[in-house]
Amino acid sequence: MPQRTLKPPSLRELSAALNLSQSTVSRVINGEGDKFRIARKTQERVLQAAAAHGYSANTVARSLRQKRSYTVGVIVPEISEGYSTAVLGGIEDELLKDGFFYFVVSHRHRSDLLKGYPRMMLARAVEGIIAVDTAMEDELPIPIVSVSGHQHRDGLVNIELDHAQAAHLALSHLKTLGHKRIAFIKGQVFSSDTNRRWDAIGEAAKELGIAIHPQLVAQLESADAGPGPGTEVTRQLLQSKGPFTALFAFNDVTAMGAILALREAGLRVPKDVSVVGFDDVLAASTYNPPLTTVRQPLRNMGRTAASTLLGMIRDGISHSQPVTITVYPNLVVRKSTAPAPTGAME
Repeated sequence: MPQRTLKPPSLRELSAALNLSQSTVSRVINGEGDKFRIARKTQERVLQAAAAHGYSANTVARSLRQKRSYTVGVIVPEISEGYSTAVLGGIEDELLKDGFFYFVVSHRHRSDLLKGYPRMMLARAVEGIIAVDTAMEDELPIPIVSVSGHQHRDGLVNIELDHAQAAHLALSHLKTLGHKRIAFIKGQVFSSDTNRRWDAIGEAAKELGIAIHPQLVAQLESADAGPGPGTEVTRQLLQSKGPFTALFAFNDVTAMGAILALREAGLRVPKDVSVVGFDDVLAASTYNPPLTTVRQPLRNMGRTAASTLLGMIRDGISHSQPVTITVYPNLVVRKSTAPAPTGAME
């Protein structure tokens, strides 16, 4: 005899069993518990009961009824520990509050994927797109928010870091420590931040009276998201016959790779060479030595991007003029920087 399948309870039945209002149970199941300030203990009780009885909100029915998909597309260069992951965490924080689903695609800097993904998302009825460190070339009939995209064109909202302040923080710190010969590792040509950050470094160096020596400037080339490219370019810098007492890397992962190359060469960080990173990813504080870095508020940038997009979707806003929302960095001083060695080269 076939086993009888128990039917999940209705919202009314589940609410009655929990002795809670239907609106409270519905809000918790739809991920809106925090938004409506429902106690955490109550949320846990609702979710445990819903899971135990096989209950789920009928999101598909809601979408069809309201002619909405409640879905957002997110485009990133790659999904790896570091920049993209931190920004995605902030995006998720905000979308879950409003009961939105999202899916993520990574283009790996392939032109065919960069061209095809936005259209693919439209075909899947996304209500908006968040592009992270990714240039959006085509105009689309839905709201778009860009994190570090640096494209100031109509219909696009940009979330951007104040790179001038970031460069000034890092170089002022190194100058105060007595460093005069500083090596620099620039980002890859395909990164939206590379030119903006390098221009800011040049301006800050001029203001602070710090000379930038061409032989002490290297550029990342590989698309590898790990520390390998940083290790390779630092080896090149060490072979340039241009001595330096400090190094400012494009990001934290590059800085970690640079430290590996410096150790290979028998140099101590920070006693012989100080190293400054950029981003303040999770591993920066636990690396050996813990990394001094320019902290981007990455999770907050993700939250801001998502809340801005949701507001545009909710209010039906399509910006006719480019809009920029600026966020600000701060310097986190840890143990990878120290005063320049006594008698350091001029």
